[in-house]
Amino acid sequence: MSEERSLNFIEEIVEEDISTGKYGGRVLTRFPPEPNGYLHIGHAKSICLNFGLALEYGGKTNLRFDDTNPVKEDVEYVDSIKEDVKWLGFEWADELYASDYFEQLYDFAVSLIKKGLAYVDDSTAEEIAAQKGTPTEPGKGNEYRNRSVEENLRLFAEMRAGKYPDGAKVLRAKIDLASPNMHLRDPLMYRIKHAHHHRTGDKWCIYPMYDFAHGESDAIEHITHSICTLEFIPHRPLYDWFIEKLDIFPSKQYEFARLNLNYTVMSKRKLLQLVTEGHVDGWDDPRMPTISGLRRRGYTPASIRDFCERIGVAKRENMIEMALLESCIREDLNKTAWRRMAVLDPIKLIITDYPEGKTETFVGENNPEAEGGEGTRELPFSRELWIEREDFMEEPPKKFFRLAVGNMVRLKSAYIVKCEGFTKDADGNVTEVHCTHVPNSLSGNDTSGINVKGTIHWVSVPHAKTAEVRLYDRLFRVEDPSNEDGDFKEYINPDSLQILPNAYIEPDLASAVPGKGYQFIRKGYFTLDKFSTPEKLIFNRTVTLKDGWVKK
Repeated sequence: MSEERSLNFIEEIVEEDISTGKYGGRVLTRFPPEPNGYLHIGHAKSICLNFGLALEYGGKTNLRFDDTNPVKEDVEYVDSIKEDVKWLGFEWADELYASDYFEQLYDFAVSLIKKGLAYVDDSTAEEIAAQKGTPTEPGKGNEYRNRSVEENLRLFAEMRAGKYPDGAKVLRAKIDLASPNMHLRDPLMYRIKHAHHHRTGDKWCIYPMYDFAHGESDAIEHITHSICTLEFIPHRPLYDWFIEKLDIFPSKQYEFARLNLNYTVMSKRKLLQLVTEGHVDGWDDPRMPTISGLRRRGYTPASIRDFCERIGVAKRENMIEMALLESCIREDLNKTAWRRMAVLDPIKLIITDYPEGKTETFVGENNPEAEGGEGTRELPFSRELWIEREDFMEEPPKKFFRLAVGNMVRLKSAYIVKCEGFTKDADGNVTEVHCTHVPNSLSGNDTSGINVKGTIHWVSVPHAKTAEVRLYDRLFRVEDPSNEDGDFKEYINPDSLQILPNAYIEPDLASAVPGKGYQFIRKGYFTLDKFSTPEKLIFNRTVTLKDGWVKK
């Protein structure tokens, strides 16, 4: 842990437990995702917290899949979760599944029935909801609540044996129908689901509810600090009740504020909607807040860990600015990304006094911010260059330091040139800019004595490679789409993806490496897309060089 910051409240709890010898001074945490979708940046916060605590205090972290709902689970999700955790830089102690404990959980349920603390209920879901009462009115017991232990044991065994259809019966804990905490009003423990499970196959047709499986799985594994998000605060008394009544290992639950990020949604259900309805290109679309989407967009594990460290661990919900996440990746890529030249909206610049057919090779640094610059690469130069359309103006305003007739600029790593004229097509669009060059003004060897205020990037026409460039922006045009009226999908940003099919890139980018960040000089940070091929290069913009969303 860095010296600069004070302990967060969970670290204070852990240090207190270690100092008093609770759990023998041991720290064992777990990260318990449901395999019903891909992980998002909010899960990254939980991963960093659980694994980070264990690393900090010499403990371990289990990766435990909460696979108690076979209808929504898939091996694809399991594999993606494991890949994400590893990519973030963490190693789990044991890979476990709630389904590993199905037999043990069943025995726990039988034990509670024998103690008169659980019963089989034949009511429908609607009847149970009505019988539970309201936050201001107590619930009412039904005839099934008074079944004998023997009858409950028989019915529960028959439920397991597959005698009843889905929804015909449930097993409920017998706690307190007048409790001010609705979660203690005889909560469901088991429901019947004749569904194939991705690990246990068709062995089971009854499945434990999350609130029953979660705490018991923690206890089975001897988890010392079970860390959840704030919405689980009202569930904690139930977590403790099950552990107490079963007299099993006393795992403890602690809650922290979940991560809310503006201009996106964090609900797995809503993210699944975006995928299934085709609003995005899969779970790893670079506009998605999923870890796989951020990875495809060019975010680094270090930048996400830094982000999670900066936002800290709080007890109160708050909205985090997307700008902070972008700031973290900018800082990381500034130190590691190689500088390259790419022209996204090209017009041709012709150096009229430069010999036709001549090529020179100049040298550009890979990263001036890195110690030693991380080496150099060769830049071929010729009479005809591609430059950005925005770098020339027919009628420039004052303080326009790029190309206009009579203006001089430095071509990055090359010569100073002076604009002498331009040509237009029939529609009045500028197609060529004509310049002359100052021969003794070569970068690093300039004896011209001329000072220019502008520097522009370029790519040599005969040497340029072509690439598709994808410019990504915020997925939503409002800060909190979940809080707006109507369907959250109505607020999708129509400009969240702009595709430039024919950008010109310097030849070195033809050998770009997947997973590496590149700074396209003056344009932003980019990375190779997973669908890129040597025949069709595709680059995704990770982030702009500056925050373009500062209070627009």
